[in-house]
Amino acid sequence: MKRVYPADLPAFLRAYKFAGGRVKRVKLKYDTPDELTVEFVVSARAPARGLGEEPRAVRLRVRVAGVQEFRFQKRLSVPAGKMPDARIGYFGDAYFVNLDAFALEPGEQPKPFDYRASDAYVAGRELWWEEVAEKGGGAKA
Repeated sequence: MKRVYPADLPAFLRAYKFAGGRVKRVKLKYDTPDELTVEFVVSARAPARGLGEEPRAVRLRVRVAGVQEFRFQKRLSVPAGKMPDARIGYFGDAYFVNLDAFALEPGEQPKPFDYRASDAYVAGRELWWEEVAEKGGGAKA
């Protein structure tokens, strides 16, 4: 897996588009009684490689290590697994990952409380990622 450092985060967010993707899997793993890692697989779109080409669908495995807080909650009125958008930010010493980001006002920057208001978010010290191959041959976004 590749680690995302705070300076690399803007480039990572430009490389993949999460809007309209799906959450495929969420796994919580306690490495020790006090150390939690959250790993999830999501479908996303990578930018087109050439002019006139469609963006390619990919599956990403994202791992947040040193988790300090998280919430995964399913509400009846929200479709399961569908991501309207995803947002990742770095505040202080923690990465915040929001898998059901809601729209902000024009010019508004997300703050930690915007992530905490989410039904699907995790905050931790380290962020890792990798593209994973789909079993059937091609990813579907």
